[in-house]
Amino acid sequence: MVPRQPYTSAVAVTVTHLSRHFGQLQAVRDVSFQVNAGEVFALLGPNGSGKTTLIRMLCGLLTPTSGQARVLGYDVTTDSEAIKARIGYMSQRFGLYEDLSVRENLDFYAGLYDVPRRGRRARIEALIAMAGLTGRERQLAGTLSGGWKQRLALACAIVHQPPLLFLDEPTAGVDPVSRRQFWGLIYSLAQQGTTILLTTHYLDEAEHAHRVALMYFGELVALDTPAALRAHGLHGTLLEIACDQPLAAVTHVQGLPGVQEAVLYGSVLHVIVAPGVAPETVAQALTAAGITGVSWRPIAPTLEDVFISLLSKPPAPARA
Repeated sequence: MVPRQPYTSAVAVTVTHLSRHFGQLQAVRDVSFQVNAGEVFALLGPNGSGKTTLIRMLCGLLTPTSGQARVLGYDVTTDSEAIKARIGYMSQRFGLYEDLSVRENLDFYAGLYDVPRRGRRARIEALIAMAGLTGRERQLAGTLSGGWKQRLALACAIVHQPPLLFLDEPTAGVDPVSRRQFWGLIYSLAQQGTTILLTTHYLDEAEHAHRVALMYFGELVALDTPAALRAHGLHGTLLEIACDQPLAAVTHVQGLPGVQEAVLYGSVLHVIVAPGVAPETVAQALTAAGITGVSWRPIAPTLEDVFISLLSKPPAPARA
């Protein structure tokens, strides 16, 4: 049985120049970061950016091609079994046995993780209550909706009270209400001291994390708090431009000197101009091109603006 002593180090995860190649494909390239104990750390990026590959290496499920990583003090290459026994892991497909009931799934995972029999029943009852599954104990997991499966999968992942929880796209495919309720459970676990590392491509979810790591084509392109990324993630000025012909305007603006990025944002344009470029020159160019009703103002960037700006840069060649 795995000892249940609390993890007392200030750092839960250390990643140093970690890479993983699949033939000529570099899924993860030279990634380095730390996850502090007790924080909610989000890996944010589009599909195919390497998030799942990275998290599977940290869970001891994939061997790195190069580099090092330590999870709860254990080396991911040489101590993978020790890591698996001490973490919680919730995959995109939830990992439930659909022909077992809610209670049977929890009991199975409790046995898998050697939860002591003396306290097992009480632990399962507490998890059923936490997940809001009271009254559904005998329902087959396969008949649950996506949101209920999500809650059950989380309960199974923490049945052994792990100090570190990995969540791989935990809210993919569930409705907005279920996503919000799930995040309530995540915050509750974090307040109790659980370190949480999750992958997501939802920008609003990344806003809830203590720190966010942006991944793109296997590389770590930014890492900071959401507030710091919004404040310092853009190298330039973000303008909101309103006009009478936004579709024509965005096409014209994208070709102007000094414009780093221009996208439609509802009925207005969000335009990033390089440092030193006078914002009024963009408005003047639109007016000169026959666009009417032009007005502009500088605005604070959202995390989405930062994300789009960083990901608009072409990736390096993906060679092993």
